[in-house]
Amino acid sequence: MRLVLIHPNYHSGGAEIAGNWPPAWVAYLVGPLKAAGYDDIHFIDAMTHNVEEDELRARITALQPDIVGCTAITPSIYHAERVLEIAREVVPEAVTVLGGVHATFMYRQVLSEAPHIDVIVRGEGEQVFLDLVRAIVDGRWQSDRKRIKGIAYTQGGEIIATAAAPTIADLDTITPDWSILDWEKYIYIPLNTRLAIPSLARGCPFTCSFCSQWKFWRDYRVRDPQKVVDEIEDLVNNHGVGFFILADEEPTINKRKFTEFCEELIRRGLPDRVKWGINTRVTDIQRDKDMLPLWREAGLVHVSLGTEAAAQMKLDLFNKETRVEENKEAIRLLREADIFTEAQFIVGLDNETVETLEETYRFARDWNPDLANWTMYTPWPFTPLFQELRDKVEVFDFEKYNFVTPIMKPAAMDRATLLDRVMHNYRRFYMNKALFHYPWRGRGFRRKYLLGCLKAFAKAGFARTFYDLGKVGYWGPQSKGQVDFHFDETRGIADAQMADWDALADRKRRAQERKASVREQIRAKKADLASVQAGVRACGGGDEGGERPFVLPGTAAE
Repeated sequence: MRLVLIHPNYHSGGAEIAGNWPPAWVAYLVGPLKAAGYDDIHFIDAMTHNVEEDELRARITALQPDIVGCTAITPSIYHAERVLEIAREVVPEAVTVLGGVHATFMYRQVLSEAPHIDVIVRGEGEQVFLDLVRAIVDGRWQSDRKRIKGIAYTQGGEIIATAAAPTIADLDTITPDWSILDWEKYIYIPLNTRLAIPSLARGCPFTCSFCSQWKFWRDYRVRDPQKVVDEIEDLVNNHGVGFFILADEEPTINKRKFTEFCEELIRRGLPDRVKWGINTRVTDIQRDKDMLPLWREAGLVHVSLGTEAAAQMKLDLFNKETRVEENKEAIRLLREADIFTEAQFIVGLDNETVETLEETYRFARDWNPDLANWTMYTPWPFTPLFQELRDKVEVFDFEKYNFVTPIMKPAAMDRATLLDRVMHNYRRFYMNKALFHYPWRGRGFRRKYLLGCLKAFAKAGFARTFYDLGKVGYWGPQSKGQVDFHFDETRGIADAQMADWDALADRKRRAQERKASVREQIRAKKADLASVQAGVRACGGGDEGGERPFVLPGTAAE
């Protein structure tokens, strides 16, 4: 039984400017498969190697796999669908499988527009995919698929989703196979070293309205820090990794576990050999300000903060539970601990104006982070905020849902003006840093790292891959009138997906109505009880003198 796993060839000019990111998903899938005895597995990283369709077709044909698997986030979904369409053409008997966050929540959409996909793995994939492979190998895929939890497929024109699979309670039972990757290609440009993306935990206890992580992973689970450091030590010793980024949305949530992780890195002497970065929340920085020297000693050099927006009303809309003034304080604390800071601003909502964009720039200059990013608001179609804003969403071309293309059109400006103002912020911020900060602030590692970041920006800018500027035709303010985002207006929401959303909204509305009705009944009963008790006291009853108050049959005394 031969498996071929493929990472689709999608590029957007966002995070790629820092280097080639290793697709960790394949390592985490392959590990359990090999442990179960399936070792004829091949991986094609079409994105990193820029494998075009003709070459991909030839490689799949040569391999003749029995199973072809692919993954997709929302912007890469059409490329993933095309990968599996090519597989269907050249190896028609192979089972085509798609996983990832987009397919998990939008499986009705995907199966409607891509009938060549046999099955979708929904949610956490390691155990579900292994169960699926076993069924295919045993020849019971068609007969037993209704009993395989966590998948979706089409049967007789009907889209069927089986019950959700339980999450993996003990993440340490998963041993990823990092050897499946071609490590020479995964380079972190600021330090010119190999890059890895392991994880300390999965899930998130917070429910930010624009995020899908807490929905996808469901349960928040933390690994044994020693096991994670074992994995990192293997990446350093056997794969030459010199920088890693924890994949967690917020690895500092569990203070005790994160502290143990840092202490174990120090105990093994790894900070001399590998540096690392994280994303986290402003509130955690303030909570753990006394721990920041330990973080730095453990090799943590880069913290990306979800400051999100300078206007407090946006922070409230996103459910971030932070205040604007807390962002500046967190950046100051990190700077004093010699940890590089990156501030993330979300822009492009309906209420965005030239003035609010200028405000984000003023905050970036005032807070003085080492790096700043202005990210276009991207309403993932499976998040609460998308459902709230659905009437205002005009673009359903998911390939453009990439954080660099303005999906939402602000009421006060067109999309080209929004892009131009964001580029104006970038130009001013990094020109100032290049001339007055990076070359002169600190020596040794600090200077090397910041100049490396500047090199990454310059490289992407020169190639015009940054923010897809080359593709959309932006060359500066003078080119605003010629900017074309090339939205595919033929794309839309499939009827099956829309019906599912409407049914979900209806169930939610009915649940809210039931809750409101129950609350009203409770209030009415309490009012009736209070009225009866008041009448009893008026007739000489009461609880003075230590007597038990009168209680109606079937009720309990307050």
